[in-house]
Amino acid sequence: MPRKILGVIPARFGSTRFPGKVLALLSSKTVLQHVYERACQSRYLSSVVIATDDQRVYAAARGFGALVRMTRADHVSGTDRVAEVASADEASVVVNIQGDEPLIDPAAIDAAILPVVHDSGVVMATLKKRIEDPREITDPNVVKVVANQAGDAITFRAAPFPMRGNTAARGSNISGFTCTSAISCSRIRACPWDRSSALSASSNCVRSKTAIRYG
Repeated sequence: MPRKILGVIPARFGSTRFPGKVLALLSSKTVLQHVYERACQSRYLSSVVIATDDQRVYAAARGFGALVRMTRADHVSGTDRVAEVASADEASVVVNIQGDEPLIDPAAIDAAILPVVHDSGVVMATLKKRIEDPREITDPNVVKVVANQAGDAITFRAAPFPMRGNTAARGSNISGFTCTSAISCSRIRACPWDRSSALSASSNCVRSKTAIRYG
């Protein structure tokens, strides 16, 4: 394993669909605290940092003992926020962990780390899950993943996309990167299709070898 593997939880207050979701209470704890505590159960993460540009989120995270970094307010995506934190850290691998998934499985975080660590040709790894409900294929809130026969991602799309049978899969909210690739992805400008689908420019990084695993 690398000397240091960093987990970053990008957490913004101004969610489009549910403003303040990360600070919503669930069983006496905020959603963000649930995510943080589960991320800390990962076997391979050396440390976990919450990245935010909001003082309310910062104060809440410090309140439950989390390590927090204030980031720029002009980031377009969580990946950009992760890259800012990674660029100031000594870690060789960084994991982007969605801040609004309170039931996140620590084992899923580890699964996104292993391909990046064990295969020098893999610079980004994300998880995918088979789509069981056909309605998700046309749901713009579900990011669809198309992979080749080797399991490498070809594209990610939130917009309806022609998929069928065993090829229908949805993306996860966990991605592992080499720190270098995370920073590089943040510098890529999103194409018009990505912008219309509300995807980050990191979707363009699949031009590099990308490992996809079922969650």
